[in-house]
Amino acid sequence: MSNEPTNPVTPELPDSPVHTRGTDHITIWGSNEADTIEFYQDILGMPLVLRQPNLDDPSQTHLFFDTGDGRILTFFVSDDRPSNRRGQRGGTGAVHHLCFSIDPDEYEDTMEALEEAGHQYNVFDRGIFHSIYTTDNNGLVIELSTDKYEFPDERRGEVLAKAQELREADGADYAKDEHLRGAIEALGIELVEHDLPEASAGVGGVE
Repeated sequence: MSNEPTNPVTPELPDSPVHTRGTDHITIWGSNEADTIEFYQDILGMPLVLRQPNLDDPSQTHLFFDTGDGRILTFFVSDDRPSNRRGQRGGTGAVHHLCFSIDPDEYEDTMEALEEAGHQYNVFDRGIFHSIYTTDNNGLVIELSTDKYEFPDERRGEVLAKAQELREADGADYAKDEHLRGAIEALGIELVEHDLPEASAGVGGVE
């Protein structure tokens, strides 16, 4: 039996009956309003843009945060639910983590803000981007990523698919910095590198 994947990696739209247009919102079972606002608004800087009852259960409040580009993150919260920093239970269908983009110029300030707020974090160079990993007030893993190089958002899929092509040609286990650089150059995009701190790759959970 061949271990080769049957579905090619490509930025082209698949031949499917539906094509989504992006992420509208993600909804999380939250704890209470105060702790949720403290983390997502006061630390991560997401504006609270709407507050209303949970329309399926009016005993709960539904909080809407703008993640920075008009995409919305929402929480069902109730004042009788304490936060739980011990971590989330994994398993099929569970959320592993949420990832939000941050400006490379605010990368080190973000680490300082997390530390001051008592949130531990790890920093990794993931080859094609840099990431800070922390947890929210309920132990949900939050990744804060920033691009290593400047390139247009509308060409992100194209850049990543080209990096995948170069990774496969190189026989590498995962997409690395040289594959991303090569993809940007191959697509004729100006190569502008952000000044980010040195960090471990964190491959296989090794720091």
